[in-house]
This record gives sequence, C-alpha cells and structure tokens, in this order.
Amino acid sequence: MTQQQTPVMEQAAQTAGVTPPVPKGPKKKRRGKGKLVAGILITAAVIAAVAAVLWYFVFRETEELGEIMVDTVQLGSIQSVVEGSGMTKARNSASVTPGTGTILELYVHEGDQVTEGQQLYKMDDTTAREAVQAAQETVDNAQKDLQAVYDKIAELTVKAPHSGNLRDVAELKVGDTVSEGETIATVVNDTKLRLTLYYSYAYEDQIQVGQSAQISVPAVMTSLTGKVEQINKVRFVSPEGATHFEVVLVLDNPGTLTEGMEASAALTAAGGSPIYAYQNGKLEFYETTVVKAKASGPVEQINLLNYADVKAGQVLVQLGAKDTDEEISTREEALKAAQEKLTEANEELGKYNATAPISGTVLSCSLQEGMEVQSGQGISIADTTQMVIEISVDERNARYIKAGMMVNIDQYGTPYMGVVESVSMTASGENGVASVPAVVTVDNFDGSMIPGTYVSYSFIASQSDNCLTVPVPAVMYVSFANVTLPDTLDAAPVENTDGMENWEGTEEFYPEDGMLPEDDMMTDGDSATAGDGMAVPQRTSGGAFASPLMAVAVPMPEGNMGSSMGGDSTGTIVFVQAQEAPVNAILEPDPAWECPEGFWAVPVEVGLADTTRVEIKRGLNLGDVVYIGRETQSADSWG
Repeated sequence: MTQQQTPVMEQAAQTAGVTPPVPKGPKKKRRGKGKLVAGILITAAVIAAVAAVLWYFVFRETEELGEIMVDTVQLGSIQSVVEGSGMTKARNSASVTPGTGTILELYVHEGDQVTEGQQLYKMDDTTAREAVQAAQETVDNAQKDLQAVYDKIAELTVKAPHSGNLRDVAELKVGDTVSEGETIATVVNDTKLRLTLYYSYAYEDQIQVGQSAQISVPAVMTSLTGKVEQINKVRFVSPEGATHFEVVLVLDNPGTLTEGMEASAALTAAGGSPIYAYQNGKLEFYETTVVKAKASGPVEQINLLNYADVKAGQVLVQLGAKDTDEEISTREEALKAAQEKLTEANEELGKYNATAPISGTVLSCSLQEGMEVQSGQGISIADTTQMVIEISVDERNARYIKAGMMVNIDQYGTPYMGVVESVSMTASGENGVASVPAVVTVDNFDGSMIPGTYVSYSFIASQSDNCLTVPVPAVMYVSFANVTLPDTLDAAPVENTDGMENWEGTEEFYPEDGMLPEDDMMTDGDSATAGDGMAVPQRTSGGAFASPLMAVAVPMPEGNMGSSMGGDSTGTIVFVQAQEAPVNAILEPDPAWECPEGFWAVPVEVGLADTTRVEIKRGLNLGDVVYIGRETQSADSWG
C-alpha cells in the first residue's frame, strides 16, 4: 500500500508544478477541464494521508512500540508493613493551678526535674485555711446528726442490760405505744447475793478484801462460804457507843436464796480467833437494773415474762419507728454535701502551697514571684521516661496488631522501638471507614522524644521468606471468561545443576545478605487491589529486599487464580518467555491481553506484594523470564 501511495503523491506534486497549455476551444470548455484536474489532486492528497495513518498505526512493525523489557523469577522475602502516624504524650502528667493571690516564692522553672511531694511555690493561705476549718466543722456536725439518728433507732430495741431474772414486767401487747422513759421491766442478777455488815474498828487491821467468811442463813439453816468484796471506812456508832466500819461480802446463790433473807458472817482473825459482826444483815441481789424505754414507738415484738431468766443483750421489746429511712437519707445527703465542701476546701488550700503530684519534668511554668495569679496560669509536669502513642489501625489490618508486639517508631528521623500495650475491642468509624484504636508505649529514658508531637509508626503485618517473586508490572489482572484454562495450574518442575527441583539450593538467586542486586530491583509499578488474607494499604508500601522493614507493603489479592476453571471469573496471569508452551499455559489467550510474541500467558497464584515485587505461590519456576512491559509503554498500564 505504501508503494501505491508514493506515486500518487509524486504525481500530485508534479501536476501541481506544470503550467497548463493555452486552450484552443471555447472558454466554457476549458473551465470544466480545470475543475476535473483540481478534484483529482484533492482526492490523491486524501488517499495519501489515510495511507500514512494506516501505516503508522496498523502496519508499522511492532518493534517500533519499544524494546520488550523482561525480568526473571527470583527467590527472596516480602514483608507487608502497616504504617501511620500518631501523637505522643507522657504516660503520667499533671497540672497544678494556683489559687487566687500573689506568688510569694517560686521554687521551680521550666525544664526542672521534680519529685513527688516537692513544694513548687508559696502563697498566703490564711483565707483558705479558715475555709477548711469551717468546712470541717460542718462535716463534724453532720456526722453527729446522723449518729444521733442511728442511736435513736438503736434505742427502739430494748435489751437486757445484763444476765439475770425478770421482775415487775410491764403488761404490753403488740401494737401498744410505749413512751420514752416508760418502765419495761426490772432485771435482777440473783446468781450472786450481797451481805452488808458492820464490824468494830478494833478489827480494822484484821479484815482484808478477798478474805473468806462463813455466811449463815437461818431461814434455810445453811452455812455458805463467801468473801470480803469491799471495805468502807464509814463511822457507824452503836447504841453502846462503839464505832464500826462497813464490810460488804458476796456469795454464790445455790438457787434457794433470795433477797431479804437475814444472814450473818463470821471472820477469823490472824491469831485464829473469830470476828463477829455487830448485828445480822439482809441478803440483797448482786445487781438490780430497772429497764426503761429510751424512745417512743409502737410495740412490734415482746419477750417479757415475770421471773424469766435472760442473758445480757437479749431483746425484751422491739419498738417500731416512723419515717426513719427518710430521716437517715436526709442526714446522709447533708453529710455527703459537707464532705464534698471539705474536699473542695482542701483542694483549694493545696493550691496555695502546692507540691508536685508526680515525679517528672516541668514542661511549662507560667508563674513568677510577686505576680498576681490569673486564670489559666500554672505549672505542667510530666513523667517523660515512658511515652504513650495512641494509634488507629484500619479495620482490615486490625487482626495483625496484637498486644506485646514490637512497633517501629520514627520521630523526625530518630528511631525508637515501641510495644503494643493494648488493642481496643471496639472499632470507631468516620466517613465510612472504621479503625481500631491501639496504645503503643515507648521507653524514653533520655527524654529525647518530645510530648505532643507527631511520630510515624510501622509494624510488620505479614511476611513470606524464601518465596518466588516477580516485579509488580509482570502480574496482570484479567478475565478468564473467554479462555480455556489449562488442566494444571502448577508449573512443570525444572532441575538445576545440583539435581534439585525448583529453587532449592540456588544460592546465586539468594545472596547471604538477603539483598537482591540493584539491577534486579524494580522501582516502578502500580499497586494492586487488596484481598482476603493480606495486609491492606494504610498509607502503606512494603518490605521486600529493596528496603526491608521501612518500605510499606502494597498487598495483592492472595490466591487469585480465578474462582473456577472456567466461566465468568477473573484471575492473574504472567507472560512467560519460552520456545514451547509451558504445561500450565493458556494456549489461546484473549487477544485483549496483547500477549507479546515469544511469550505465553500463564495463570499464577499471588501472595504478598510490596512496591516492587509480588510473591508467586503457584504457576512459575525460579529463573523463568517474564514480560514486564516495553520501554515506551507506561508501567501503569499493567497490574
């Protein structure tokens, strides 16, 4: 066609340069012939232009699209790294705000190290102390009022003051109203009896407390042993003119004695002679108590019976109370309010002569000696030996971050190592994107990390070692709807010089330092869409050998070889250079794929990916030559 276009163009050029002969016929006939020549020239020019376009875009040799670029399947490692940014803050921090007044003395300044309890400044606290004292008095009174209510309620229960026998019990029944001061019963302790006698002062030195005595009770014609319990040096004068002192004796009641029985006691002097009392006396109960009600109320329970034995603390009568719950609630609320006022007063007092609440560094101090304190002024202290960074991890990457894992931290080029302290169990969403909060702690003993500043973080989400990799542009995502997939998706194993299959023992592809030669590293290529099982870009790029831990992974769909062996499915392919079709090649590829001559479309299963290379799980062998594009072709047309 080119050969046909050239003469036409030349003819048109020659025709345009020849002077036509003088016409011999009528002028009308000559004008018609000129129009014919012009039409021929225009047609020839159009044909030439169309031919040139068809030649350039259709029939031009494909080599003019640019040299084919290839790379090889290599052995290496790929890391998927998630990174982001967060703000630093001290784990422990505190602010101290002075009260209203003048700073008399200031003991710290910005940058100073302080210890907990160290005084920071001094102010006149007279007014504040008076306020604390008044608040304390209010609390004391409220406590007394509440206790009075409890005491009043306690008095509604009438109990036996001591063990003994009931006498003269009141005639009460449930529902009766008992008034305060009303007698309930008399409790007598008749387990012991007392006997009071008078002895002549002539025996003053012969009678001692604890001395034994023989006590005779004529009514029951028995003699019991007692002892001297008390000696009272009173002056009792008998009708005969003799002076006597009082001796109180006590004896156990065998159960047959009672108050009012006449009795006498004989003591023995040091020389063995008997000592007799001036006259007989009468037995008395050892202890007698009249029980009276200390509060008013209706009778709810009765345990009263004349001559019944009772024990100390035993309930005799239970009275009911009216509106005690409401009264208690009112008193408790009053006490709570008073205590809150006292707390506020103490806090205010603390502002006048404040001490450091924690040990740490004074981050800011807006106070000066002699200044009147204004609102918002104070001292900020933080313990910067350990910093906390709150980060948010994309919900798709949240499963990779765990408590205790290491996190790389970078602040303006200074590296730190952090540890994940906790990961929230609840995600938060914003603008349709959910994230999971996590807390990272960083040791900062030298104080180089500055609180309140942004840092970058990164952590390894997943990693594949000793895996086959190809450059990112080598992987193509296509539809398998119009092709027939091979019977097998696995590449045929190849043998190396060591007789081992695939990549085993190929040190030349896996240097000891773990770094691929610079010539083998790809520096361009598009990222792919993330799928299940992969860390997802969160402003991410990746690890591979080019930059092991600092680059961020660009994940690829894992295991993507098509959802089925046919039908309307999508998958990933790589163009492999080979003289004959590999066993897993697609023999009739889709023309839209534009498979280069000398290459075969091979379906592959991909794994992790970073900014330069993609992990190949199935479909290729180590050393396979793969197509990655043309020199004049933009790399972003692949992947």
